[in-house]
Amino acid sequence: MSRNVAVLAAAATPVGRLQSRAGDELQNVEHEILGRLVIQAVGEAGIDKTEVGSLVFSHPRVYTQQLYFATFMANYLKLTADAQVVEVMGNGMTGGLAFDQAMADVASGRADVALALGINMETAAPTVEHMNRTMRTTGDIDFHTPFGFTPISWYAMDATRYMHDTGAGRADLAAIAVKDRGHAALNPIAQYRQPITLEEVLAQRPIVEPLGLYEVPPRSDGAACIVLAAEEVAVKLGRPYVRIRGRGFFHEGAHQINESGGDMTAFVAAQRAAATVYEQAGAGAGDMDFAELYAPCTIVQILVAEALGLVPRGEGWRAASAGEMQLGGRIPVCTSGGCLSRGHPPYVTPLYGMVEMVEQLLGRAGRRQVEGARLGITSSELGNYNAALLHVMEAAA
Repeated sequence: MSRNVAVLAAAATPVGRLQSRAGDELQNVEHEILGRLVIQAVGEAGIDKTEVGSLVFSHPRVYTQQLYFATFMANYLKLTADAQVVEVMGNGMTGGLAFDQAMADVASGRADVALALGINMETAAPTVEHMNRTMRTTGDIDFHTPFGFTPISWYAMDATRYMHDTGAGRADLAAIAVKDRGHAALNPIAQYRQPITLEEVLAQRPIVEPLGLYEVPPRSDGAACIVLAAEEVAVKLGRPYVRIRGRGFFHEGAHQINESGGDMTAFVAAQRAAATVYEQAGAGAGDMDFAELYAPCTIVQILVAEALGLVPRGEGWRAASAGEMQLGGRIPVCTSGGCLSRGHPPYVTPLYGMVEMVEQLLGRAGRRQVEGARLGITSSELGNYNAALLHVMEAAA
């Protein structure tokens, strides 16, 4: 059994520093933060909570106080479910997998309504502990971790190679950071909303050459809830909704980065996933009105845009510098402000991408609205895009 799946509503907390420190007199409690969003999203969807059949959570960070978080939340909200209550995990793809599994529950007929939801808390964690866990998670403990090889290091190498191959300069990559901050300035839930100039980006201290402070993601907390349903449910409700047109996934069989060699800037997994999602959607890259991409660094946004065919291979830097990827341009990318400025709470970052898709396609994005947006694509990833998960969505008539 396979049914069309709709997105009815989405809610998210502003990205930023939500996590309390151990000694703080007042504590921000994870289940209370997420619980408010569930109530908001279900209310906006126009359904009763008894209609929810599946709860798919992004696995919470290790810093989250409550363990076995999914069933605790089901109890807190008094939500029963006859399909499943589960947490999923996949590093940066975690939120995307939660959305994907909720979609599968609805498409298969196991649930008429499903929630994809989660919370990411990390900003109060000690930096040393956080960095150690990051390296052990994202690298081979026998090869990468002893040498401090962080994800930003991967992206910096990609940037260096890309600049060598294409003739792009640092300013061309930095244009992405300026664009994203301009978009974030229009987004009330963005972590950083103060506009920045190209000169300010280039003047920041280096993190890993050639990437500076404003070209890499901040540490962020956040929470989001997405309500999905069978399209017939959406039609009966008589409200605007978003239809999921296609889904594409590819994993190249590598742990975070591929030590077997190959083209560093091709992002083959994204290319392969794109071929699948466009075929399912019956649309191509040129049909997309906007894109909300999982892109932790400036260079990543350029490389993913190229891999998805939104801009020509090797020309992404020119598109960025020419303003093609900003609001009002040929193909607006990361209208939310993206990982760099909206913020990057990793395990729920893909859910924030879904929130932006819903707002754009329902015409609710306010001053950052893409005029006439009918079709968009969103991405999430594992490692250095050695795996990619893509969804194409459209505004239902």
